[in-house]
Amino acid sequence: MENVNKILAAIEFTDGKTIALELYPDAAPITVANFVELCKAHFYDGLCFHRVIDGFMIQGGGFVFDERKGLIQKGASNIKGEFAKNGVNNPIKHDKGVISMARTPDPNSASSQFFICVADAHFLDGDYAAFGRCADAESVKTAVALGKAKTGKWQYFSDVPFDPIVIKTVTIG
Repeated sequence: MENVNKILAAIEFTDGKTIALELYPDAAPITVANFVELCKAHFYDGLCFHRVIDGFMIQGGGFVFDERKGLIQKGASNIKGEFAKNGVNNPIKHDKGVISMARTPDPNSASSQFFICVADAHFLDGDYAAFGRCADAESVKTAVALGKAKTGKWQYFSDVPFDPIVIKTVTIG
């Protein structure tokens, strides 16, 4: 997106990798405000990317991985889904490198979980609240590399990385 307000953020992983993000409050003000608030409260610290699908997306922001207990959910309050099918004009397309909110079939069920597209996923346009994108080519490259993690089934979850991808922290600014 050109000529829009941007808020910078960075996801830092426990292995030292980083994904720099640009967040677009003009396109999704409720979503960006929620994400920024969760980041500032250190909500994401220690959570993992629990769903990884090569050629599609990497999803995190809702679970802690415990080797003995598996994936333990960490919840947050739901927000309004900011996308066309929910009555919101959100111009961001789900291109490779875009960050968007995960949700259940309820259009207003997004809370803390987000995903980063590791390939174009335009079939999601109008159905999910995209709210930013990777800020540089290196961040897109990191997201794509994370998307290649070996995955399997864990309890009733599918596409869970065998080696946990853990967020150390997410910073704003």
